[in-house]
Amino acid sequence: MRETDRSIFRKYRNGVILIEIQSLIPEKFINLMWKNDICIKNIKKRSITTMTMEINLKDYDKVENIARRTETRIKIIKRKGITFLIIKLKRKMTLAAGVILFVAIIYYLSTFIWSVKIESDEGVPPYIIRQELKAYGVGPGTSKSKIDVYKIEQDLMKDNEDIMWAKVRLQGSELNINAVEKKSPPDIAKDNTVCNLVAKKDGRVLRVYTTLGTPVVKIGDEVKKGQLLVKGEQGHEGSTYSVHATGYVICSTLYEDSTSVKIDDVKNIRTGKKINNYYINFGGQKLYLKKDNNKFDKYDKIEESKFIFGRETYFEVKKTVVKGDAQTIVKNTGEKLYKNICSNLDKSIKIVDKVITYEPGQSSYKVKVQVKAEENIAVSDEVVNKGQQ
Repeated sequence: MRETDRSIFRKYRNGVILIEIQSLIPEKFINLMWKNDICIKNIKKRSITTMTMEINLKDYDKVENIARRTETRIKIIKRKGITFLIIKLKRKMTLAAGVILFVAIIYYLSTFIWSVKIESDEGVPPYIIRQELKAYGVGPGTSKSKIDVYKIEQDLMKDNEDIMWAKVRLQGSELNINAVEKKSPPDIAKDNTVCNLVAKKDGRVLRVYTTLGTPVVKIGDEVKKGQLLVKGEQGHEGSTYSVHATGYVICSTLYEDSTSVKIDDVKNIRTGKKINNYYINFGGQKLYLKKDNNKFDKYDKIEESKFIFGRETYFEVKKTVVKGDAQTIVKNTGEKLYKNICSNLDKSIKIVDKVITYEPGQSSYKVKVQVKAEENIAVSDEVVNKGQQ
């Protein structure tokens, strides 16, 4: 037995072990154990030379001494008792302590930032932002508790005139920074051409918004394509001046499409009768091994070939009227028409409702789809004065 195990056994004496002995005369070994006042329990004989028994852990040194004198081999099979429970707990406690220490180290390291990720426009190089962060005392290895992301955002925008907007956020152990370059507003070319706003299609007025010009229609009016909506004039009667009319006239518009569909369909249905012809193919020429005359008025022909062997199969078919589900066909046709209308509409147009109607006929149904929408129908119409004309 190893010295470490011996020291453990000496320290913890309360325990029971199940041992197996192998000896030419096992009875002699047991008698010597009794003479040395060793307590033995549950003796079982497995063979002529092998026996098992339970002994107290404190007697193990005596048993080992007797085994050396009688040339007996001892094998520990099982351990039980408070002694071995304590040993197991000590081992598990060591493992648990290691796991706790590992988790504590990982948690401690997670309280720092270990990388800085910067995304910025071309006018604000990441190198400049890193230098400013160093001046703030922020970088890899900085504790998260010392970082105020909102203060860093304000400092970056205050200390760098090229930054219009900055966003600083902590994600795990990474500090993410997004910076947007400050750009001058584009020069807007003003169009001073005198023009009116007219309707590009029919509709009913829902809302009118104008920034320049005088509206000549009001909410609820029905307007036609080409009708004047906003006049390119500003001011009071007697003191008006021409302007470039701008604004929106939101109207309720209607889009529709229709088509005719057949409810009942005529299909060629196989009757179940068929003819099989077999042949051998030699250089594109067919030598029939079996060939029957095809007496079918209408048929489907299927030809199969493998190597030089082939087969022709003729299936008799008859025209049959297949009844269709009118509601399903009308619904599917209406959805197709609706999708077709929507695919041709501008994204700025708001669809409000759709209505699918149909008119039954003798052999077909006429399906009609109406799509109600809201859109700006006002378009510019330049006013040409008489002198220019």
